[in-house]
Amino acid sequence: MKFGILLPVTATFLSLTFSCNNNDEPNYDEADVPQYALPELLVAESGDTVTHHRNWKQVRRPEILALFSTEMYGQFPDRDYTISFTEKVLTDHYLDSTAIVKEVKGKVFTAKGEDQFIILYIYPRNREHIPVFAGLNFSGNHTIDTLSSIAIHNRWVRNSEKANISDNHASPDSRGASASRWPLSTIINRGYGLATAYYGEFDPDYDDGFNNGFHPLFAQPKNGSKAYCPGAISMWAKGMSFIVDFLTKDTIADPSRIIAIGHSRLGKTALWAGANDTRFSAVISNNSGCGGAALSRRRFGEKVSRINTVFPHWFCERFNRYNDKENKLPMDQHMLLALMAPRPLYVASATKDQWADPHGEFLALKAASPVYEIFGYKQDFPVVLPGPDKPYQGITGYHLRSGVHDLTEFDWVMYMNWCDKWLPR
Repeated sequence: MKFGILLPVTATFLSLTFSCNNNDEPNYDEADVPQYALPELLVAESGDTVTHHRNWKQVRRPEILALFSTEMYGQFPDRDYTISFTEKVLTDHYLDSTAIVKEVKGKVFTAKGEDQFIILYIYPRNREHIPVFAGLNFSGNHTIDTLSSIAIHNRWVRNSEKANISDNHASPDSRGASASRWPLSTIINRGYGLATAYYGEFDPDYDDGFNNGFHPLFAQPKNGSKAYCPGAISMWAKGMSFIVDFLTKDTIADPSRIIAIGHSRLGKTALWAGANDTRFSAVISNNSGCGGAALSRRRFGEKVSRINTVFPHWFCERFNRYNDKENKLPMDQHMLLALMAPRPLYVASATKDQWADPHGEFLALKAASPVYEIFGYKQDFPVVLPGPDKPYQGITGYHLRSGVHDLTEFDWVMYMNWCDKWLPR
C-alpha cells in the first residue's frame, strides 16, 4: 500500500457538544488531529503511476470502486431487474400555474420478487429538456410540501418531534414539515425540476440485519457471508438509480443534466450513487461528514467507530475492522470524491456543523483534484478553507455556509448557480 505526503492541520473552528460513548469522545480541536498520510490516488495496485484519463477509467477507478464496495459500503446492488413506471398528475397548476406535480409509481422486479416506491416529480410547465435534481428525502414525499394530494407512505419512519412523527408511522400532521429544505418555488423559477422519493421505501433506517426493504430483492451474500452485503447506504443509492431509470425515459427531463443531491446521510448516499451510476451528470454532497465527503483519517467530529456503533446498518460488516484504525483503511474519502471525475462535483459544509468536519470535507475535495487535472481541468482551487458564504465554483465546487447542519435555500441557490455554469442549457 502506497501513501502520499503528510497533510498539515491549520484551521480553527467553533466547537459543538454531542452525546457520545465515553470511549470515543469526538474531537473538535484541530491541534488534536493526528498526522496522517492519504493513500495514493493516482498509483495503481501494480505500482504504476496513472497519468492519463484512459488509465484512470480502465485501471485505477475500478480498483478504488472495488475497495469501497468490499471495505465500506458493501456491494452496489447489481442483480438483474426490470422496472415499470405509472404516472399520475396531482396538479398541473402548482405554484400559481408555473409547475406540474406528478406521482410516479415504480415497480421493481427481480428473480427474488418485487417491490415498489413512489417518486414525487415537480417540474416547470411548458418546458422540455430541463435539468432535474434527483435526491431522497428523510420522512416521506408528503413532508416536502403541504399539497394535500401527495400520498402518505405506509413504511417505517424515524420518529421526529419536529416533523410530528410518532410510533414510526407517517401521518397527515407531517405535511410540509421539511419544506424549508426543498424551496420548490425557487427551484421551479430557476427552470429546474425535482424528483424525490422517501429513502425508507428502499431500506428502513434501522439495524434489521439487511433483511427488510429492497434487500431481499438484491442482496447476494458472497460465499454465504453477509460481510459484503450492501449496507443501507448502498440500497438507498440504488433507489436513486431507480429515479434515474425514470428520468432517462421521461420526455421532460434532459438525461444529460440529472443531478444527484443529498444532505447528511443522504449526502453520503448521493456520493455513492454517483460513484456507481455515471448517468448522474453532476453530484452534490451537502453536510455529508464521516462516511461521506470528510476524511476518515482526521478523526475529527464523528469517527468511524462511532458511526459503526450507532448506525451499523449503513455500511457493510467489514467496515467495522477499521474502528479506531482509520490509518489501516486502504482508501479514504478523497478517493470516493475522485470517482465522480470528470463530472462536476460540489461539496458543502456549515460553520456550526463540526460533527461533519467541514475542514475534512474541504481537504478531501482538494485531494481529489489531481484526477480532474488529468481530464484537463486546471483549477484555481483554494489553498485554505474558504470563509463562510464565499463559494468556490470550479468543476469541483465548495462552500462553507454560515449556520447549522441543514439544507437551506442559500445552498440551493449556490448549487443552481454552479449547475448553470457546468451544465449549461
